[in-house]
Amino acid sequence: MKLAAILPAALLVTAVLSADEKARITGDYVEARTAEVFAGGCIMNSEAETMGRQAIMAWRISSGSFEGVPLDGLTVAAAVAGDRNLGMREMGGEEPTAVKAIITVDPRAAAAQRDALVRFARAMSRGLITQVVRVDTAPIKFATSQSHVEVSVRESMQLTVNKEMKHDPSCGAMQWFKPFSTLHESAMGVAEAHSFSGQGLGTKWSAPDKRSAFFGTFVY
Repeated sequence: MKLAAILPAALLVTAVLSADEKARITGDYVEARTAEVFAGGCIMNSEAETMGRQAIMAWRISSGSFEGVPLDGLTVAAAVAGDRNLGMREMGGEEPTAVKAIITVDPRAAAAQRDALVRFARAMSRGLITQVVRVDTAPIKFATSQSHVEVSVRESMQLTVNKEMKHDPSCGAMQWFKPFSTLHESAMGVAEAHSFSGQGLGTKWSAPDKRSAFFGTFVY
């Protein structure tokens, strides 16, 4: 009789754990900004007021749901631009008064999934994105290899990150910023290519060959 009482409880725990697993979202993430994230103080000071106002962020979802909407296998990317360096708030500096974003969603997503992807990107930006200027639907390339992460949207966005970053000790180089998005595991990389040439943000940029990138995995 004791065994009979224990079994239903064990099954209940298993069911709850399974539900929690299904509710989580897991996947890969990459970002790059127009300022170094690993540099000496001399470089950081020179970029603090004039650089770092733009960035590309992208999430490739392996599995999971957001607010009850399944997003397995879908990708979302955002090009963002503010009126101040996007990272200075981490060090007590002035926050941008507004950070605009053009969000591109996976064309395979149904209408409810597209809306959920936009909400997911805003939530994962941890309050960075304050205004969504436009939502585009277009194929997003998100490819990973042993040495690189590549994200691109045809005719508007290009990001290629080299995972192998040399920690040059010159000028007292150190890590100044953290990833914009909440990550389970993260590392820094070199943005060999980083550009946005689309319309709607009031700015376009190209910031190649900078130690300005983060990549990793997320669990939300």
